[in-house]
Amino acid sequence: MTVEPIENYALKTRVRKKGGLQKVGLVGCGNMGQEIAHLVARNGINVEFIDLSDERIAEVFIELNQKLDDIIGKWGLTESEKKAILSRIHGSTDYSSVSDCDIVIETINNRKPGTSLEIRKEVFRKVEAVVREDTVIASNTSTLIISELASVLKHPERAVGLHFLPSAISGGVVEVVRGLHTNQASVEFVEKFARTIGKKVITLFESPGNISTRLIVVLINEACETLMEGVASASNIDATMKLGFGLQFGPLEMADRIGLDKVIKWMNNLYQEFGERKFKPNPILKRLYRLGFHGRRTGRGFYIYEKGKRVGETITCPEVFIH
Repeated sequence: MTVEPIENYALKTRVRKKGGLQKVGLVGCGNMGQEIAHLVARNGINVEFIDLSDERIAEVFIELNQKLDDIIGKWGLTESEKKAILSRIHGSTDYSSVSDCDIVIETINNRKPGTSLEIRKEVFRKVEAVVREDTVIASNTSTLIISELASVLKHPERAVGLHFLPSAISGGVVEVVRGLHTNQASVEFVEKFARTIGKKVITLFESPGNISTRLIVVLINEACETLMEGVASASNIDATMKLGFGLQFGPLEMADRIGLDKVIKWMNNLYQEFGERKFKPNPILKRLYRLGFHGRRTGRGFYIYEKGKRVGETITCPEVFIH
């Protein structure tokens, strides 16, 4: 007679539908992490994020509240919808909190110079140590190779690049990046997840910068060249690209929204990888960065901001500014 363990019949045993999506994990909850958390929770999926300290977690919820209130102020959300979104988002400093997630996305926001490759690898190690074997591990990075990050995993076939374009909430597409060892099941799961949260999927093979970053940094750099030559003001350069080509944001406005520190980091990574001059940051971009003018987040970049609203331009005479 075969005796089956009574635990097999326990009511608390979690039954997971194969291919289902019930919970998403995030490691790092800076601006992009918060946007992804908002987006996922808005679509009825629970989110568990990991950050460095309890103090930082409290800050994240303050920032989320402020951002959601801003959307409410523009009639884009109701108070009840805000409460529902926040009820689905939880934070922790303990990696075990993402152990039951179906996908965990690395979204760390490291502003130090360099590629942060080793930091991201360590995140992958810690995540794999606590999650199931079928959990997909993804990274939002665009300038690092997913295969290189996945090299520290026991199951590298589960690693996928999942790059949200800024802004994650309003952007219409995500880049799903297949690494050298990524299996088809992981790619299909991530594609299904992306469609669930309302994104068009662009699937590609790994390459530093993917599609989006490689193209946008060159456009930003060329806009800086045009500004430096005194051809036109920042606002006229942006207006030309928005009104002439239907872009949502002009290149310099976009740089401010992304953060000039992040743009320079992307460019340095791509320049190191490809060695091509088009990826070498323009002097104006570097000067703004060194002055601490990192864009809208700091109140000043190519433009001057007050309470998040643009009120002026920083560079009125490029020659004086550079020299």
